[in-house]
Amino acid sequence: MTLISFTAVIPAAGIGQRMQSKQAKQYMQLQGKSVLEHTLAVFDTHPLVSEIIVVVSPNDVEFEKMAVQLSTPLKTVLGGDERYDSVLAGLKSLPSHRWVLIHDAARPCLRTSDITRLIDSLEHFKHGAILASKVRDTMKRGDFEARIETTVERNQLWHAQTPQLFKSELLTEAIESALAAGIGLTDEAQAMEFAGYAVGLVEGHDDNLKITRPNDLALAQFYLDNQLGNKHA
Repeated sequence: MTLISFTAVIPAAGIGQRMQSKQAKQYMQLQGKSVLEHTLAVFDTHPLVSEIIVVVSPNDVEFEKMAVQLSTPLKTVLGGDERYDSVLAGLKSLPSHRWVLIHDAARPCLRTSDITRLIDSLEHFKHGAILASKVRDTMKRGDFEARIETTVERNQLWHAQTPQLFKSELLTEAIESALAAGIGLTDEAQAMEFAGYAVGLVEGHDDNLKITRPNDLALAQFYLDNQLGNKHA
């Protein structure tokens, strides 16, 4: 499928408390570059991405230090305390009727081939889709004292990933409606689900890791090394 262009919106205003570090996880070093630089490079090399928006914290002093040089136009927008605040800030900086790829700043191992598959899925999923991976482990639901309540059927369960691909104006309306209804949003697809849209699932690679805890940096290093050794990644 060929569409004119897409905008990548990268919320990067979080502080990543679970990383147990004073430095925000998107600015930690990985293969001699920051995590965020790796993330931006994936979108910069995709031919259908015409613009990249990075949403940063008002207190951010690290982004400009990176001196990022991309061939794709890049602009920054100030975000908020919550992820959805930052996503909305990025969306509202755009003209309407744009297809947007919302992607976590701390997912540096995304493959360009997965972005292409997600874009191509719009032939089937008219209101948008997300990258996801199928659950392979046995899933348990526990109680508040960490005891098993039941085993959950895994055949229809997926791990949500990013990018998540939607029309800018529909996603903006969906997020604002969900927030007005008191819905605690954990990703953009949840807002679209609440608004009644059918959201597609596109299987992506399992190495599209979100860096959340200290050990994830070493795992991301391994994945990136493996991708470099495979020219067809």
